[in-house]
Amino acid sequence: MKATCEPWGESDGVAVERYVLERDGIRATFTNFGAALIALEVPDRNGARADVVLGFDSLAEYASPRNPYFGSIVGRCANRIAGARFELDERAHVLAANEGRHHLHGGVRGFDRRAWSAELDAHAARVVFARTSPAGEEGYPGALRVLATYALSPGGVLELEISAACDAPTLWNPTQHSYFNLAGLGGDVGEHRLEVRASRVLAVDAELIPTGELIAIDGARVDLRGATGAGLDHCFALDAAAARGRDASATPRLACRLTEPRSGRVLEIEATQPGLQVYTGNGLGELVGKRGVRYPRHGGICLETQGFPDAVHHAHFPSVVLRPGERRRDVTRWRFSAT
Repeated sequence: MKATCEPWGESDGVAVERYVLERDGIRATFTNFGAALIALEVPDRNGARADVVLGFDSLAEYASPRNPYFGSIVGRCANRIAGARFELDERAHVLAANEGRHHLHGGVRGFDRRAWSAELDAHAARVVFARTSPAGEEGYPGALRVLATYALSPGGVLELEISAACDAPTLWNPTQHSYFNLAGLGGDVGEHRLEVRASRVLAVDAELIPTGELIAIDGARVDLRGATGAGLDHCFALDAAAARGRDASATPRLACRLTEPRSGRVLEIEATQPGLQVYTGNGLGELVGKRGVRYPRHGGICLETQGFPDAVHHAHFPSVVLRPGERRRDVTRWRFSAT
């Protein structure tokens, strides 16, 4: 087991560093800019390691407007909030509109564009990122204190626990926004196979805003070969979460299974959150990433564990409201193997 830290620059006068955790053949690299996972080397069926998450080589690229949230913690609210506004306790709040007239992934400068504080725990093979989001940031009410802990466990498991507390009622629906390609970097994900533990998907309008309807689907196998045309950007309502509700003490349950037949790599994701946004990198479009590799359209797949998008406007969706005295805890586990 190894854990190291090295300087990587600064942002707004805050030192930015890279943190490396290595255990049981898996090597994970993080940065406190955006609390992001920036590299993840995983063995194939023959033991050969490859980086399976998209990203950049430099801090400047992560801070640039062209960064599509590579590996970052997204917040306060992931996904879309219709009209970039909401009411909470009979008070209206206006958010930053950064996708047309809507609010996306926390706004113009959300959690992914901020330097967090960090603490490396070498003995536990974990790194803890923290930040306080002040009241009014991107339009959200209340100050919010957030901890994001990545830990590398025996047996090829990377775990993320995100917890938050506030001093006034607010919204809180984070996600982790890694783009996976289990074949390594450079190709598309059309030959990957995805199974989602869900029997319903959220209906959306032409602007990808939920209508409030949950549509029943047959089976949970998603054909990514067909998805690499228009692509996917869908939120699945996870069956396990529907059965137990949103419980701060809940144990993560299997959300999906992604396999890549050539390498034999398998990724199983377990989560406590009620939704899984499946996004097939529809907007990548020949973006240049690590080591000069061009990421084509559909060059990675995001499997974003989260609450339902625009939940504040749909009373029957699981609530994303956080109140003083509450502490919201969300856990995601990425379990790797090879066949």
